[in-house]
Amino acid sequence: MTAAATVARAGDPTSLVGRTVHVKVPATSANLGPGFDTLGLALARYDELEVSATDAPRHEIEVHGVGEGQVPLDESHLVVRAIAHAFARVGVEMPRLRLVAHNSIPHGRGLGSSGAAIVAGVMAAKGLLDGIVEFTPDELLELATELEGHPDNVAPALFGGLTIAWMTPEGPRHKKLIVHRGVSPLVLVPEHEMSTALARSLQPESVPHSDAVFNVSRSALLIAALIQSPELLLQATEDKLHQHYRAQAMPETDRLIRALREAKHPAVVSGAGPSILVLASDPSERADAVRVVEASADTAWQALPLAVDFKGATVTIVSEPER
Repeated sequence: MTAAATVARAGDPTSLVGRTVHVKVPATSANLGPGFDTLGLALARYDELEVSATDAPRHEIEVHGVGEGQVPLDESHLVVRAIAHAFARVGVEMPRLRLVAHNSIPHGRGLGSSGAAIVAGVMAAKGLLDGIVEFTPDELLELATELEGHPDNVAPALFGGLTIAWMTPEGPRHKKLIVHRGVSPLVLVPEHEMSTALARSLQPESVPHSDAVFNVSRSALLIAALIQSPELLLQATEDKLHQHYRAQAMPETDRLIRALREAKHPAVVSGAGPSILVLASDPSERADAVRVVEASADTAWQALPLAVDFKGATVTIVSEPER
């Protein structure tokens, strides 16, 4: 952390009691076909949380919606871990928390739910520490990446829009781009989950030079297609780096992507899968893509026509401590 985030090393957690913040974080889709571990897109489906600093003897956590009755309700909850990580990194003792989460981002489906939880925690810490510690955008990204492991999901969740993320010796960096208004994302979500760790384990340690060159060209083309020329999205979403290696772990996802692409829809695996992202160039194309899936799928898939989120994560102070 730079000096901007080290203002209050001797912070007193009791001084924060009574402060409540509201956090809203979008879903994300990483990779987008050829942009493996680099490109990500923020989508207008959200987890929302209210986090309060309290003087209670322990953390109080409620989860509503996705994850209710499944995620832990103690200090091992990922949002609480992210808040604790941010407080620890700036040398301020964390107070007890009351956290109420209303989740709508599916878990284990390749829509960035873990990245959203981490970003929610980092943003909650930012709000709780407002006026005591200031975080720069790069510092927020660094905190989130330290927990997530790589920045391609947390960058769009933090900043919105289309993001290019990369690592430097000084830490992760990003560039946000505005997506062409004609791009109309459709997410197709199956009932089953997919382990990100399993998906990544199927990647080979090296790939043919020709495949690497292929993906470099498609990644460059994808940026142009998303911000300027949506009519190029079908070609721009071609990939030889990761999707076919993971196909054995999600055969129906692979089969439906093939059916969609044969019908000229720019379909890719969303993140680690098993959800599918269709980057339609017109809203009317989404209805046709849904019909292709309905005619081809063996199991139920939920169709989510989503807008691109351009704002990213937000935090608002709801109430302040009594003085």
